Amino acid sequence: MKTLKFTVYILSLIIVVFSCKTESKNEEAESKRSITEIKKDLASKGYQTFDYIDTETKDTILMQQYFMAFLKSGPTRSQTKEESDSLQTLHLEHLQKMYNLGYADISGPFGDNGDIRGITIYNTPTIEIADSLASIDPMVKSGRLVIEMHPWWAAKGISLR
Repeated sequence: MKTLKFTVYILSLIIVVFSCKTESKNEEAESKRSITEIKKDLASKGYQTFDYIDTETKDTILMQQYFMAFLKSGPTRSQTKEESDSLQTLHLEHLQKMYNLGYADISGPFGDNGDIRGITIYNTPTIEIADSLASIDPMVKSGRLVIEMHPWWAAKGISLR
């Protein structure tokens, strides 16, 4: 069990590090476009945005709506160790696929073994799309996890520290 937890931790760490490196490349490309161009592009794809002027820096900050999926313990948690290990592998593959396709920006487990097991932040125009993508996760389909989805706003191009 410790080996599985360690593997999940390492894979999550790799996803976070990789997402930060990729985000910095995307930030460079985005920085060459004006806020107006980025905002217009996002609106044409159905994304919700707004902008404001930072009073200290006088920069225009573009906010985009994302969708945060809380992955919570589901009603079906009686799988065998082999079944749960297989589901975990498929779950991580699903999250990596969502990231590679540009639908998820960051995912990771919580470390407290509570009811909320982890989060994924979906970069989609609507909550319905985010929910449908989260719902095809093998862990969700098996009932081991359930999704609680919430709209969430973040400044476009701002990375984690």
